[in-house]
Amino acid sequence: MAISFAQSERSTLGVEWELQLIDIDSEDLRQCAQAIITQVCAQYPGNTLVHGEMLRNTVELVSRKQTRVRDAIADLNEGLEMLEPITSALRVDLTSAGSHPFANPAHQRVSDSKRYAELVNRTQFWGRQMLIFGTHVHVGIEERAKVLPLLAFLSTQLGRIQALTASSPYWAGTDTGYCDNRAMVFQQLPTAGVPQLFTRWEELEHYTRDMMHTGIISNFDEIRWDIRPSPRLGTLEVRVCDSSSNAAEIGAIAALIHCLVEYGSRALDRGEELPTTSPWFLAENKWRAARYGMDAILIEDIHGNERHIDELLDEMIEKLRPVAQDLDCAEELDFISTMRSIGVGYQRQKAVADACGSLEAVVSHLRAETRAGHPLGPQVTINAFTEGAHTPRSGNHN
Repeated sequence: MAISFAQSERSTLGVEWELQLIDIDSEDLRQCAQAIITQVCAQYPGNTLVHGEMLRNTVELVSRKQTRVRDAIADLNEGLEMLEPITSALRVDLTSAGSHPFANPAHQRVSDSKRYAELVNRTQFWGRQMLIFGTHVHVGIEERAKVLPLLAFLSTQLGRIQALTASSPYWAGTDTGYCDNRAMVFQQLPTAGVPQLFTRWEELEHYTRDMMHTGIISNFDEIRWDIRPSPRLGTLEVRVCDSSSNAAEIGAIAALIHCLVEYGSRALDRGEELPTTSPWFLAENKWRAARYGMDAILIEDIHGNERHIDELLDEMIEKLRPVAQDLDCAEELDFISTMRSIGVGYQRQKAVADACGSLEAVVSHLRAETRAGHPLGPQVTINAFTEGAHTPRSGNHN
């Protein structure tokens, strides 16, 4: 089967941010997405920013097509502003992370969608465990010939991106021992996880034909790799990221991905061969990033050389600075250093939980970060609990 790749302007950008609907009295998830979407559509005809998702406890913000990261983030903030009066009236707050720290996956309900109902019916137990939240970043690719080389190149960077965005250490009230437990859950779906790496477009078409012929998928969008082409949009879509609690972190990660794609595209323009990795190293780096996060030692090249993620990130960001200047996202890219100094998502969550002995406190901290628009040092919430502003209730999930 032939797969056409839509015409797209080079290095255009789109960002998707999945948000949790939090009951402000219990810090648990509320399953009221449909009521919220209905009100958004009534109040904002032609809305393109706010969408429903697989579960009724989730809404998704989708930016317009942009050329600058800051404009995509402005779109997401506009979506937050649209939602705030609607959710407040329901005593619901918005935040996000790769998972909710203590919500029970078995209690969550799927949206009224034939597509999602079929997914759960096919995948059974694991389909019902998909209580996960992500951020997806699309970058426009101007010619199809670049797509697979860029996909292979970005695959060499996925472990670094994954560790930076890891924010799902807790699952159903349990400390999993993983920094990114979302990755471990999501890969249970038959077409999720590390991407297949092809060198020719015809191989991707053959793969897709085989998957459709055997009933594994019904259309290309059901391929849920950590990074995949999006032929319908003419983009490369990076999907490995846990969702973040705040817009500033979303902007930093979007800038990193934006710059990586443009960096690779420029190398191809110069006739250079982009670095690749082997499928087994790609899978191992995924596991290491999920398990160890910012303490991971990653396999850095196809030869099996290894380095600590801190060294790899420093080197990568330095290489990307000229590209960031050209794309006007240097400020957003530099925010990665702020994330690393404060602690990335899973680190902040664990600090709050360890000090407060309460996973409700973790959700409260996430909500505060969403309102602030940037990460907060864990001590902000720790001090509030220590000073008695919040008294952990009996039955809290520890």
